[in-house]
Amino acid sequence: MNKVYIILGIAAGLGIAAFVTTRVVPSFTQDTIQTAEIGVEQGRVLYVESCASCHGVNLEGQPNWRSKGDDGRLPAPPHNEEGHTWHHGDGLLFSYTKLGGAAALAERGIAYDSGMPSFDDRLSDAEILGIINYMKSTWSERMRETQAERTESEKLGGT
Repeated sequence: MNKVYIILGIAAGLGIAAFVTTRVVPSFTQDTIQTAEIGVEQGRVLYVESCASCHGVNLEGQPNWRSKGDDGRLPAPPHNEEGHTWHHGDGLLFSYTKLGGAAALAERGIAYDSGMPSFDDRLSDAEILGIINYMKSTWSERMRETQAERTESEKLGGT
């Protein structure tokens, strides 16, 4: 009888683990980002409503964003050409926004709380993709090409 409960407990645990690991980042491609249901203008509006209070209305980030504060966290970085957002693939940008910084980094084996909150309960996947699409629309062609290469590298197992 106890063996049955142990087996059921293990099966339930594996089911939960499978759910957690499969729900994290949806499968999408560069084309999905470029043709997101949310257009650039709506992505801009969502960005202003959800992101600008920390990252700036003009994507400029917080002052001294490269220097840790007293709490050990870095201020919110810019999403324009001055920042490093374009150095990351779509998968990381999406999971960082959806799950929050600490959870997204933990998925990659990094223990650090960046202070970035989860927007999983506030923004739909399409809205997150729309915001990413808006940010990308402000970058130079070279930045977009570099970022697209990083996205492709993620698909092949890179970070």
